[in-house]
Amino acid sequence: METLSAKIDTRLYRTEITSASGNIVIADEPQEFGGKNLGFSPSELLASSLASCTLITLRMYINRKQWNVSEIDIKIDYEKDSEQNISLFTRKIEITGEIDENQRQKLHLIAEKCPIHKILTNIIEIQTTLI
Repeated sequence: METLSAKIDTRLYRTEITSASGNIVIADEPQEFGGKNLGFSPSELLASSLASCTLITLRMYINRKQWNVSEIDIKIDYEKDSEQNISLFTRKIEITGEIDENQRQKLHLIAEKCPIHKILTNIIEIQTTLI
C-alpha cells in the first residue's frame, strides 16, 4: 500500500501533497478556475502519472536489454467526454536511438504494461471515510 497525504487551507485552491517518503508536490487550479496556477491541476497530475510511469517502465526495459536509446519523450493528451462518461488519454512516445521495427513494436507492448496504465484500464474502487 502506498500512502500520501494532502491538505488545503484557505488559499484557493492550492493543495500540498506529501508522499510517505517526504516529497512534496503543489497542485492548484488555473487562474480561469479561481486558482493561482501554482502547480499541476488534478487532471494534469493524473496524466503526469501515466507519462512518468510509462517512461520509467520503458527505460527499465531498454536498460535491461542494453539497447542504444538516448532519450524517450512522451506527450499525453487528456480529454473528458462528460456526455458519454469516457476519459481518453492519447499517449505519443518518441524514441531517440538505434532501434529497429521489432524493437519499436516491443516497446509499444511494454508501454501498455506500465503499472499506471494497468490501473487506469482496470476497475477502480474508491473507498471514502470522513473522520
